[in-house]
Amino acid sequence: MLRRLVPPMQESALWGWVGPVLVAVLGGAMRFINLGHPKAIVFDETYYIKDAYALLTFGAEQETLGDDKNPIADRMIMAGDLNIWDAGGSYVAHPPLGKWMIAVGEWLFGVTPFGWRFAAALVGTLSILMLARLARRMTRSTLLGCLAGLLLSLDGLHFVMSRTALLDIFLMFWVLAGFACLVVDRDKARERLALWYETSPVTLHGPWLGARPWRIAAGVCLGAACAVKWSGIFFLIAFAVLSLMWDMGARRAVGLRLPYKGAILRDLPTALSAMALVPAVTFMATWTGWFVTDKGWGRNWEQATSSGPLFFLFDSFRSWLDYQKQVLSFHSGLTSTHSYMSEPWQWPLLNRPISFHWQGEISCGAQRCVQAELAVGTPALWFGAAAALIGMVAWYTSSRDWRAGAVLLAYVAGWAPWLYYAISHNRTMYFFYMIPLVPFMVLAVTFLAGQALGRSDASPVRRAVGAAGVGAYTLIVLINFWWLAPVLSGQTITHSEWWARMLLRTWV
Repeated sequence: MLRRLVPPMQESALWGWVGPVLVAVLGGAMRFINLGHPKAIVFDETYYIKDAYALLTFGAEQETLGDDKNPIADRMIMAGDLNIWDAGGSYVAHPPLGKWMIAVGEWLFGVTPFGWRFAAALVGTLSILMLARLARRMTRSTLLGCLAGLLLSLDGLHFVMSRTALLDIFLMFWVLAGFACLVVDRDKARERLALWYETSPVTLHGPWLGARPWRIAAGVCLGAACAVKWSGIFFLIAFAVLSLMWDMGARRAVGLRLPYKGAILRDLPTALSAMALVPAVTFMATWTGWFVTDKGWGRNWEQATSSGPLFFLFDSFRSWLDYQKQVLSFHSGLTSTHSYMSEPWQWPLLNRPISFHWQGEISCGAQRCVQAELAVGTPALWFGAAAALIGMVAWYTSSRDWRAGAVLLAYVAGWAPWLYYAISHNRTMYFFYMIPLVPFMVLAVTFLAGQALGRSDASPVRRAVGAAGVGAYTLIVLINFWWLAPVLSGQTITHSEWWARMLLRTWV
């Protein structure tokens, strides 16, 4: 029963760590080398590096000198002058956790390009390790786990976001961490059910499986995702439902006569606490700096502190709720135009990536040279992932494989809400909103690569053909990434070399 519910790993635990760690070290080296280049504030770093420094200094975001049209504070930061503050707290549209993470790098290495990008590079590297271990657990193959980590390290969008102080790389990290914790919880729950089945009399509903610390950890991670960007809520809801569905499937697989009722009676109460209460507490905890200081925007500190301890809590929470309502209104009504805005149906086809940095007319001898940093996915990987996701639909329809269903649900949870906002609200959106979905796109490619490799008992010819196909595809992704690398990392190249790398005219 245990082997059926929780298939064993194919390789040793040692290689299960050594392989993924080596892949993560490779990906990390790519992200950390020359991390301080370009030595400039690129794209929306202008918001988050100053908010992060304000959190370090005041505990809440603050107004800075100048504005978007006259970025005085940006010029002061690049000149090493950090006396950038104007009067009062700053209204911000995103929760504070991602900015606190950026602030760690600024605290360690200073308010410099390397310092404010350090945390992004770190979590980008850790996400490679995490995905490799996750794919290994889901496929029971260290080889496929390492393949997933390698493909993620070679994705252009993941690479650029790991080298830029924007919030979305942190959203991706916590979403992936939450999903990985739930997959571990799935295995642990099935192990307990199998052992219970072998040692206890069978009942209608089955046993209570305990507090389930891995599901609690998932709740913390998904609460953290919401505390980076509100869009984490879509993944939280989807994964909470997915986890309960896995519980129902496990009870049915063990042979219980009332598996669905058993899951509702035995698993739902702890699931609600882990996937509702824990995320809420995590989200609120990240606002501690706003609550304990009088510097935050909309804090209403004087009224709160003059009304006694009980009313201090009441007034503070009411001010915080008013703030959240204004943020919700902002996100729902964001329709301002931008030269790099795009629609969600364009994202999977890489139709409109974003130029994070551009410096033209650089002197490099007799030729015209440029430095460019384009946030775009590796086409060979993204187009392969599009085909793989279609394959996932067919795979799930024919086999009801839980892995295919999980990947498809994660993709829909991260993509479908933006379709809704595009159609109903005409909201301003950008291609890099896809970054939380990239690990799941890689998982889709990895699972189909496993199908191509074939079972371990397949014929040598079958295995050889499958290995050749997977190896050739991986090599194509590697070459594609290498070709794009100069325009992903802001290297100095000639204008003609830059133009040759623009796959579509919409990239310009």
